[in-house]
Amino acid sequence: MKICLQLQRQFAYTGHAMAINLKERYGVTDFCAYVELTPSLDFLRAQKEISYSAFLMEADLHNSYKNEPLDLVYLAKLEQDYGLPNLWPYIEIDRTVRYGLGLREYPYHTPLLSHEEMMRTLTGSARKIIAFLDTERPDVIIFSVITDVSCFLLYHIAKKRGIKTLFIVSERIGVNYTLTEDYHGLTFVQDVYEKLQKKTFVLTEEASRAEAILRAFRENPAPYTAYDTLKERPVNRGRQFRFLLPRHIGKSIYWLVRNTRDYFRYQSRDYIKNPFYILLDRTKRKMRVLLGFQRFYDTFNPKEEFVFYPLQLEPEMSIALFAPFWSDQLSLCKQIARSLPMSMTLYVKEHPGMWGYRPRSYYQELKKIPNLKLLPPSVVNFDILKHAKLVVTLTGTSGWEALLMQKPVITFGDTFYNILPTVKKCTAITNLPSLIKEQLERSSSDEVSLIHLITALLKEGAPLDLVQLWLKEGSTEMEKKKKEVAVFVDYLAGKLHLTPKLS
Repeated sequence: MKICLQLQRQFAYTGHAMAINLKERYGVTDFCAYVELTPSLDFLRAQKEISYSAFLMEADLHNSYKNEPLDLVYLAKLEQDYGLPNLWPYIEIDRTVRYGLGLREYPYHTPLLSHEEMMRTLTGSARKIIAFLDTERPDVIIFSVITDVSCFLLYHIAKKRGIKTLFIVSERIGVNYTLTEDYHGLTFVQDVYEKLQKKTFVLTEEASRAEAILRAFRENPAPYTAYDTLKERPVNRGRQFRFLLPRHIGKSIYWLVRNTRDYFRYQSRDYIKNPFYILLDRTKRKMRVLLGFQRFYDTFNPKEEFVFYPLQLEPEMSIALFAPFWSDQLSLCKQIARSLPMSMTLYVKEHPGMWGYRPRSYYQELKKIPNLKLLPPSVVNFDILKHAKLVVTLTGTSGWEALLMQKPVITFGDTFYNILPTVKKCTAITNLPSLIKEQLERSSSDEVSLIHLITALLKEGAPLDLVQLWLKEGSTEMEKKKKEVAVFVDYLAGKLHLTPKLS
């Protein structure tokens, strides 16, 4: 078997640890990789554990527009073969190419490339990806994220060619992750769930654990990962300016110097932030924080009849991939508010990770909506969910938490809990008032289906603290990474029908 790993940015080190496990414990020796950063590529070329047959470098793909001639005939053929149904989704998913984000901070909103350069990028990237697949012929491609032009092309070209695709996705139960063959849902989880619903499958142990997890959550609700707790997110002025403290300022200077070094070393190949823009954008954000947003916030009244919409973090894959036509959350809030019964209020709460990023004008527009109240990010989600009549979300974890608390939910994107009977997915904004009315009149939850879904998640997943491994540990922690990914690699090996090597 030949495995291709999509090694997005810092995931390169974790993905490499998975490859080592697959080699040492399952005898897989043939690997190739899609790599996004030059330092990651340097690391992979220097290491001795895995002999990668070839690397597909993202920099070579996103720089295609510089030398690739505009070939409208090839572009038309590409659109015919791989269009969704056209090629714009490949551009729209890429926050850097489409909006300049990554190089600049949100809410920067200017395309990096012209229309013609985007077309040349698509044709150049597709040619190189097709040539790579023709040469390497992988049996499976394992994706960590799908967030840019080239990896989205790689995914769909591989699909069209019959190459197995496996996408690593959080289950939102503790630090469990699963795999799916289709990013629109959790294919393996859904298969187990449907069997449980039809009573053709019994999982006694997992069902008992599911009931215990649900009971514990309702007794003491907590986020599935500590990374999303208020403790981890600086949502007050004091914490936003801690970088000026003597014990922190050295670290801040270190990261700026390191970024400056990387910018001058790699900026001709990789998307690296210009140090000047880092200082400019961060200064703007800190000025917003200094001015504060308190005058926009309302007081939470649990006795009021309300629908809850939590703003999601952006730009993120949770919107770009799973809810691509609903990225304008400001406009969406206006549509939700006008779709409510006249006497109801729409409570909107800022995501803790976005505090300081959105301009004050964003909140000023929200406040113009008559039946909308804005809550500060410091309000605990579970206190709101407990009293909400309905939760509306794009694809957020708040929707999943609401279901665990027996609340009806409306979503706008692709998320694993859409399969539950108590969830309605809105695919056309004209249907929203009717969907809200239907969900508000729902008299009961479906406890059996909920238990079945949690059971399926427990059956089709494995522990993997990917946030810690990905964001907080670099290449120097390779031995630790190998141990921490081992259980998940066993789950992955099962999906690839691999057998352990004899010891």
